[in-house]
Amino acid sequence: MNEIGVNKLINPNPVIYDIKEDIPPAQIGLLEELEPCDIFDIIRDIKDPEHPYTLEELRVIQEEWIEVRDKKDDEYCYIKIEFCPTVPHCSLATLIGLCIRIKLNNDLPREDFKLDIYVTPGKHDTELEINKQINDKERVQAAFENPNLKNIVMKCISEDTY
Repeated sequence: MNEIGVNKLINPNPVIYDIKEDIPPAQIGLLEELEPCDIFDIIRDIKDPEHPYTLEELRVIQEEWIEVRDKKDDEYCYIKIEFCPTVPHCSLATLIGLCIRIKLNNDLPREDFKLDIYVTPGKHDTELEINKQINDKERVQAAFENPNLKNIVMKCISEDTY
């Protein structure tokens, strides 16, 4: 069993990539315009549920896969994130999407945003089902009410190392 309770490795030999220079997260103001780099800096250190690496190190997330349309004529800021599981049959993809959502909900100092999270098209066997689950508020809330799942998510998004 690994550090956060996953018994069997889904991807026993993940590829580890170089990451951006570790810079302190930007201080995002309430009225400041958001950019993809701001969102990336918040989620880059989320830990993979299966391995002792970050989502950035596994290239599950990349800044280029984040779109931000800050409010101009809309009442909210729109954030779209795509992520790419390391294998197309990853059973932890929904958990990774949940971690991204909870991390942004906790750490983004604004409440005027709409967040859509998607598996990169063609990169997972059940991408449509995963996309539906991680973008449904009721399902996300129900999942986070499960104490075991909540514990795993909190370990993945914590600042602490494994």
